[in-house]
Amino acid sequence: MKASIKSDYACRAIEALALHFPEPRPLCIEEIARRRRIPPNYLVQILLELKRSGLIQSRRGKTGGYVLARPPQQITLGDVLRAVQGEVIDLPSLGDPDCPEEIKTAWRRVKTAAESTADQTTFEEICSAARHPSPMYHI
Repeated sequence: MKASIKSDYACRAIEALALHFPEPRPLCIEEIARRRRIPPNYLVQILLELKRSGLIQSRRGKTGGYVLARPPQQITLGDVLRAVQGEVIDLPSLGDPDCPEEIKTAWRRVKTAAESTADQTTFEEICSAARHPSPMYHI
């Protein structure tokens, strides 16, 4: 299984906005792109999808940009993945009539586990890990 680059960039963008929260000043596209190393042209498309899904809001004007629509503890990894790819994990074999039922059962367990983990992982948790990284030990 492979996460798309679009999903990764969407999570990076939400993380940038979550780390900025509750600062009322919006972050502009260039600032988000620079902070999270996302190509600005691609970020525009991703931010539109996140806005359509109600995860972020835009502010117009010279000092405009983007802010979270809800606090980071109310936004999950699952919310972001569904906003940009429709599902947390896409398993086409579940709809394949030639796929044996015992394999579909296994895939359903994988899908359920992935969705559960994504829906329990908030951006507050992710930001906490970013603010307090685990120490690295070098041998």
